[in-house]
Amino acid sequence: MAGKVVLTYFNGRGKMESIRWLLAVAEVEFDEVYLTTREQYEKLLSDGDLMFQQVPLVEIDGMKLIQSKAILNYIAEKYNLHGKDLKSRVMINMYSEGLMDLMEMIMMLAFTADLNAQLDTIQTKAKKRYLPVFEKALSGSIYLVGGKMSCADVQLLECTLMLEEKFPAILADFHNIKSFQGRMTENPAIKRFLQPGSKRKQQPDETYVKTIKEVFQIN
Repeated sequence: MAGKVVLTYFNGRGKMESIRWLLAVAEVEFDEVYLTTREQYEKLLSDGDLMFQQVPLVEIDGMKLIQSKAILNYIAEKYNLHGKDLKSRVMINMYSEGLMDLMEMIMMLAFTADLNAQLDTIQTKAKKRYLPVFEKALSGSIYLVGGKMSCADVQLLECTLMLEEKFPAILADFHNIKSFQGRMTENPAIKRFLQPGSKRKQQPDETYVKTIKEVFQIN
């Protein structure tokens, strides 16, 4: 029998957070190893654990997986969160990748010099490019694809909560998304993940940024 899932990453959100969310929704217990030193990272490299010299790293089912999209797809497939057929899956993947593009912009805020300009860019793109897509998709639908929760729904909740941390009123004109949020947060596994003390990470702080720069030797 395979052991518990182990996540290796920094003690913060980054690209691992969507993986934490998906595992939580699938009700999969996991342990975490936090990268705090350059030596830890170099050992992972020397052991051959990081195919492209990148984290996140997820140990699951006897495998050591890297590349966040591949990891998310594996978890979604394994726990029936990836649609009922090929056409459903490609729609889910399109929604998911759009959300990842938007979330990556938010992730990079902690490393951005001109914070206000980047916040303006994110808010504009969110309201004009991304949120209208999901508002339309949720018109008369409980979930984004096929009437069943998928990894894209989980990421949409994650992403909109991240947006509201920066722009509290951003969903004021997106009533379908706001209703969707309310439904999703009633899911028992999600409700637990949103409680204090869960493995959900907080917004990045100076310690998180400093650790990443030290581990990857970024000036």
